[in-house]
Amino acid sequence: MPKKRKNNGDQPIGVGLTAKQMKRKKPINNDFLIDIEPLTDNQQRLFDSYADDKQLVAYGAAGTGKTFITLYNAIKDVLDENSPYQKIYIVRSLVATREIGFLPGDHEDKSSLYQIPYKNMVKYMFEMPTDADFEMLYGNLKTQGTISFWSTSFLRGTTLDNAIVIVDEFQNLNFHELDSIITRVGENTRIAFCGDATQTDLTKTNERNGIVDFMSILRAMPSFDIIEFGLDDIVRSGLCKEYLVAKNELKL
Repeated sequence: MPKKRKNNGDQPIGVGLTAKQMKRKKPINNDFLIDIEPLTDNQQRLFDSYADDKQLVAYGAAGTGKTFITLYNAIKDVLDENSPYQKIYIVRSLVATREIGFLPGDHEDKSSLYQIPYKNMVKYMFEMPTDADFEMLYGNLKTQGTISFWSTSFLRGTTLDNAIVIVDEFQNLNFHELDSIITRVGENTRIAFCGDATQTDLTKTNERNGIVDFMSILRAMPSFDIIEFGLDDIVRSGLCKEYLVAKNELKL
């Protein structure tokens, strides 16, 4: 279980803000951010690789904390006065067919349904006095652009500077999409790919092969650490682990 961080007395939210925080329209400090400790060896590797400023690939079984740990470290960084990172971009393919244009609204509206798991993750990272306080904090994180959600359909022509880019469910992206995302990375930006190759929505053989080619490129890049999570790393629940172990044993 996460270890709670000691609060700085009873100081109200917004007191003692740093220069970096004051630049934001609705400042947020990290007084209520709790300490998260790794529960498995591979979770520890992910924490260590992040601390070593490595670009990351975290892939493997569901329920192992890949995205959670990556997002937690990213939030700690953007709230850190001494880090160069100002924003977190969470990127994913929103629909398997990529026909996002048929959904109503702009890219924020179209991604709203897919933001719920990330909001739940963030809620677990902060110890807020009330649910209303958390809703205000999360709303501020989004309003000030500290956390924003992007579809691969909206990244073309964009340069992402001073940011942490989390590409989630990357197994559902083809080579062209993955290539387009990584070439958007600008100055003072790091990137992390999270996913599970066994859960891909891709059906075409050439698309599946494209992921293999992309991973081969990343393995040849010294700036990347690639961490594979296995069934022993599942921490979501006993039932989740039991199901995935049985599924693996039956080769389904």
